[in-house]
Amino acid sequence: MALAQNHKCRKIQGQPTLQPFNEPDIKPPLLETGDRLTRAEFERRYHAMPHIKKAELIEGVVYMPSPVRHKRHGQPHSHIILWLGTYCVATPGINISDNATVRLDPDNEVQPDVLLRIEPSADGNSRISDDDYIEGAPELVVEIAASSAAYDMYDKFEVYLRNGVQEYIVWQTHDNLLYWLRLVDGESITLMPDAQGIVRSHVFPGLNLAVSALIRGDMATVLAELHKGLGNDEHVAFVQHLAQ
Repeated sequence: MALAQNHKCRKIQGQPTLQPFNEPDIKPPLLETGDRLTRAEFERRYHAMPHIKKAELIEGVVYMPSPVRHKRHGQPHSHIILWLGTYCVATPGINISDNATVRLDPDNEVQPDVLLRIEPSADGNSRISDDDYIEGAPELVVEIAASSAAYDMYDKFEVYLRNGVQEYIVWQTHDNLLYWLRLVDGESITLMPDAQGIVRSHVFPGLNLAVSALIRGDMATVLAELHKGLGNDEHVAFVQHLAQ
């Protein structure tokens, strides 16, 4: 049976006049943890639920984290933002993003806690899409995980590795542990602190982290160590490279 068009039809051979109608406003189903969706369907449902602040598609499965606690997530998150934001201000050609959606591949659309990326004009791996999402792998991703059981250490880690994220930091705030992983020839290696307890980025010269100070919330020490990195020759050369 053919659908009527959105205009009045003339009475033909004694048939009643058909009145115009509008198709019902069909809303997409609610987004639920554990749903198996395509990326397009995930985005459709996510856009229809503006009250949901964070949802991710990992290997085709929807993840929606629980409400955020202050000491285990909110405060550590803000300290990472302060650390990376300070580096970003001193390093033109890169930018920082907080909880931005990243389209990695057809089955994975993630929303990292914090990321640092190099602009495409400076040979960065990611770009901003026409609809204002990040597409491709940022160079550095940071996740705040409540415990080692969090999916940040497992499924999401494998996704980041496969898509070419160069460095990945996971801060397990419940256990007071921080891991800084680096991608080398398709394999991940753990970056270890030096004798002074400082870990140094290989992708972002001058990005130094006083790990113990960060974990205990001593941001004055964290920023002091960062500023030492911002004044070294490697960082100066990196800024010049980005400018070229």
